[in-house]
Amino acid sequence: MSSDLPVHSAPESAGEERNAKVAVTLFPLLVLAGGAIALLTPETFTGFSKLINPLLMVIMFGMGLTLTWPDFALVVRKPLPVVLGVIAQYVIMPLLGLGIAMLLQLPPALAAGVILVGCAPGGTASNVVTYLAKGDVALSVTMTSISTLLAPIFTPLLTLWLAGQYLPVDAGTMALSIVQIVLIPVVLGLVLRAIIPRLVNAVLPALPWVSVIAITFVVVIVVAGSSAAIFSAGLLILLAVILHNAGGIALGYGTAKLFKQPIASRRTMAVEVGMQNSGLASGLAKQFFTPEAALPGAVFSVWHNLSGALIAAYWRRSSAKNAQRAAAEAQTVK
Repeated sequence: MSSDLPVHSAPESAGEERNAKVAVTLFPLLVLAGGAIALLTPETFTGFSKLINPLLMVIMFGMGLTLTWPDFALVVRKPLPVVLGVIAQYVIMPLLGLGIAMLLQLPPALAAGVILVGCAPGGTASNVVTYLAKGDVALSVTMTSISTLLAPIFTPLLTLWLAGQYLPVDAGTMALSIVQIVLIPVVLGLVLRAIIPRLVNAVLPALPWVSVIAITFVVVIVVAGSSAAIFSAGLLILLAVILHNAGGIALGYGTAKLFKQPIASRRTMAVEVGMQNSGLASGLAKQFFTPEAALPGAVFSVWHNLSGALIAAYWRRSSAKNAQRAAAEAQTVK
């Protein structure tokens, strides 16, 4: 979802880059296929709702396994872009979600779901997209990690503040749930990576695919439980998701540009702000709101990976053209 492929180190070989591209491209296609099956035969999956939180815990554990303690060193070495990015994550997307809910006059359940997506931490697929977009991968990893670790505090508080006008929000219980679903699995994965690095490194290549399968099942379960709402408000949800994602990308890039960050950091912040851990948002929405409130997160999971892949391809091509132009100019000077 998140946005949700736990790939944190920058791929170095052509083979690794191909794997990253396949993962980030195949993911939304699998989710689309799973969602379509769930929409056509919802009764097949309606009994699996209790699996959502365990599946999310598997995803977050996988994210923790990809982290190392040096990933957090950037906070000390280059605090401005990290702090700026995390603040943008928890300011831009929640307020943008509220603005879209008001602009489109969304029903209460959908409004709460859109806002909850905005209040979620960054999605882990953003790291792969940042790499493919020629962004700052180290900054992306750090931003995702910090925003995820802060989620038990900011996600419930912001949801209570912004979505409480639409549906009742039990912020305390939500915070505890996020600790169980997110914080404990991530920290456990991080610790295991430090204790048994050789074993963890051996399974790292499989983690993106484990995450893809897990998040696909989450989307399938959410869609199956809300098929009627999709038929009645599907286009409205899609419009809200597109506006939310596009607005986050544009405002994330603009914020970095305003603070005179380099091009690579601007691309990173655009991706980090625009891509959310929408799988977590769907799980929380289904647990604390209604099945309909989980739909924006499920749709966001598909859309932000498609848009991320497209924008990464555009920026990568742009970087290649700039490099060719610079080389041609240097040759002319000689």
